[in-house]
Amino acid sequence: MSPAIPENMRAIEIAQPGAPDVLRPVTRPLPKTGPEDVLIQVSAAGVNRPDVMQRLGMYPPPPGAPDIPGLEVAGTVVKVGSEASRWETGDRVCALVAGGGYAEYAAAPWQQCLPVPDGLSMAEAAALPETFFTVWANVFERGHLAPGETLLVQGGSSGIGVTAIQLAHAFGNRVFVTAGSDAKCRECERLGAERAINYKTEDFVSVVKEVTSGRGVDVILDMVAGDYVPRELQCLADDGRLVIIAFLGGTKTQLNMTDILRRRLTITGSTLRPRPVSFKAELARTLEDKVWPLIASGKIRPVIHSRFAMEDARGAHALMESSNHIGKLILEISPG
Repeated sequence: MSPAIPENMRAIEIAQPGAPDVLRPVTRPLPKTGPEDVLIQVSAAGVNRPDVMQRLGMYPPPPGAPDIPGLEVAGTVVKVGSEASRWETGDRVCALVAGGGYAEYAAAPWQQCLPVPDGLSMAEAAALPETFFTVWANVFERGHLAPGETLLVQGGSSGIGVTAIQLAHAFGNRVFVTAGSDAKCRECERLGAERAINYKTEDFVSVVKEVTSGRGVDVILDMVAGDYVPRELQCLADDGRLVIIAFLGGTKTQLNMTDILRRRLTITGSTLRPRPVSFKAELARTLEDKVWPLIASGKIRPVIHSRFAMEDARGAHALMESSNHIGKLILEISPG
C-alpha cells in the first residue's frame, strides 16, 4: 500500500533577492499536478548556477513554474496523472523540473522523468538531469559535435563541465577544458580531458592552438561569454561553432566580424528552462537511448563534490558561489 500523501511539505523558499542567507525553510502546500504530471517524493535535488541566479533576482521562473528553486530531483513516484501512463507509484525516477526541486515533493511532466540508472543512489541520480539535458542539447544538437571532432569546455570542473567531458570522451571526441586551479585541471584530465588549461596561469588561446597543431577546435561550450568571446573565435577551426549557455563574464563584448564571415563561424546559444515540454521530452528519450546505458555500465558517472541537508541550502549556495568545488552539489531530503 502506498504511503499517505500529506497536504503540506517542507521546502526552501527565497525570502527576497540576496545572499545565501535569504534561503529559508518553510511549510508549503504540495504542488498541484495535472493529467500529464507525476508527483515525486523527493529524496535528493541538484543545486545549479541558475538556482543562484534566481536567488539573486536575476533569473525569474518562467510563467506557471513554482517560485521554489531547484531544477532537478530524484525520488519515488507517489501519484500518477491520468495521462502519465508510463509511470507507476513506487517507480524510482529522476526528473528535470522548471522549479520546485528544493522540497519534499515536486511535480514533473511525466515526459521529463527518467528511470534511476541501475547502480546509482538517489543522490547520484539527482545529479543527472539538468547537466545531461543541457550538455546534450547544446554540445551534440545545437553544436553538432560529430565523431572525430574536438571540443573545448570553458569551466571544465563545473557540473556542466564534468558532464561534457565524460559525454564527449565516451563518444570518441578529443576534449580540452579550462579550469581555475592545477588540482581542478588534473581532475578534468582524470575524467577524460586530453588537456586541461589553468586559465589563471596559461593563455587558453595559445594552448588550444598548440594542442591542435594550429587548427583550432570544432565546438566550444562556453559559460563565461563577455570578453572570452573574441578569444574563443580565435580558438575555433574553420566552420567551428561557439555555443554560449551562460554569461558569468558579462553579457556584452566587441567582435571583429571579418573572421566570422571568412571562416564560416557560428555563434549560438540557448537556455533550457523555458523550452516546452515537447522539446525536453525528446531530449529525455534520446538520453535514455544513448546515454543511460553508459551510466548503468559505469562508463559515465555523476561527480558529486558535496551533499547538504535541504535545510542547509544556503551552505550549498555559498559553496557554489565560491567555485571551490568540482562537479555537483546535492541537497538530500530526509523524510518528514
